Amino acid sequence: MSNRDDTEEGRNDLRRPFLHTGSWYRMGSRQSSMMESSLIIRDSSISVLACVLIVALGPIQFGFTCGYSSPTQAAITKDLGLTVSEYSVFGSLSNVGAMVGAIASGQIAEYMGRKGSLMIAAIPNSIGWLTISFAKDTSFLYMGRLLEGFGVGIISYTVPVYIAEIAPQNMRGALGSVNQLSVTVGIMLAYLLGLFVPWRILAVLGVLPCTLLIPGLFFIPESPRWLAKMGLTDDFETSLQVLRGFDTDISIEVNEIKRSVASSGKRSAIRFVDLKRRRYYFPLMVGIGLLVLQQLGGINGVLFYSSTIFASAGVSSSNVATFGVGAVQVVATAVATWLVDKSGRRLLLMISSIGMTISLVIVAVAFYLKEYVSPDSDMYNILSMVSVVGVVAMVISCSLGMGPIPWLIMSEVSKY
Repeated sequence: MSNRDDTEEGRNDLRRPFLHTGSWYRMGSRQSSMMESSLIIRDSSISVLACVLIVALGPIQFGFTCGYSSPTQAAITKDLGLTVSEYSVFGSLSNVGAMVGAIASGQIAEYMGRKGSLMIAAIPNSIGWLTISFAKDTSFLYMGRLLEGFGVGIISYTVPVYIAEIAPQNMRGALGSVNQLSVTVGIMLAYLLGLFVPWRILAVLGVLPCTLLIPGLFFIPESPRWLAKMGLTDDFETSLQVLRGFDTDISIEVNEIKRSVASSGKRSAIRFVDLKRRRYYFPLMVGIGLLVLQQLGGINGVLFYSSTIFASAGVSSSNVATFGVGAVQVVATAVATWLVDKSGRRLLLMISSIGMTISLVIVAVAFYLKEYVSPDSDMYNILSMVSVVGVVAMVISCSLGMGPIPWLIMSEVSKY
């Protein structure tokens, strides 16, 4: 009998997640914890919003990584004697690391949980920033940038999925857009701090979002959908109750999640031949296609080297102008967060794509014509202003749709 019990216990252990982090609602006895917590959090939106704000530190880290290379370009190239090509490699290596992290993120989030994967992502991010801050040559600089990118790749998948899985149906669009809003906040912070501190200190400050994220993860519940998938029924229901409020009847949502998990558990693994079926290839094509178009739109190039772009346009205080763009981007993304559930995803994507296309054409034509105009002429100054307006319009257009919505749609598709 004991051998059989040991065998059953071993099988149950195999079904449990590899890493299951604690939460505030599990500290102490369950009854006392629930009673004390109910005095603090009653409304469902407050509870969910608190969770979203904590995990939003991950996208802030993402944005800080994107924005770091813009205000620091002149100082790093001067201190380390880098060429333009070497610095361009430094800027792009975060994308290389992010590709590797994104490939691994699905399996990590599956076996470690959403919170566990964010903790794992925080480690290479922190090491990467410290490596950059102490860099004496390109090897350490490149290594740190790769590590940052790897962590960012995990964050870019995990945070949108976590938010989509904990958000109520009527708040999913707005809360899902918080991911991109937080990225823009991180970019703006990098631009702002870059005006006042040296590049090495700025790299040390880049550790702060992850430093705050790790302890914060212990005070939020794990994704109910993931807990249900792992067979942790008690934890799943408790987590959902915390997110929806202790006075809320969650029985309907519990049954819905159980049916969804049971249905997905019965499905066999999807083979490549199955991708010929519309039910598989269409959502995959939409999700991946939007993210590919987002990256090909050129927004990362503008954000990575905005100071250089403004200097080429003739702006004397290019770093200050760059911070202005970061602030405008935050405001535009906040507007998109408010509009996404009212106007719909498709309309905002169409407006955003058209606006980005027109803006990039304006910028390209303005810079092209400047080559044939005397720097002392009025036309040269007009073209400089037009190029700056085009860059700002491009950032605003991207923030209204192509910035936040592809991540939101991908997280909603991945949830099913």
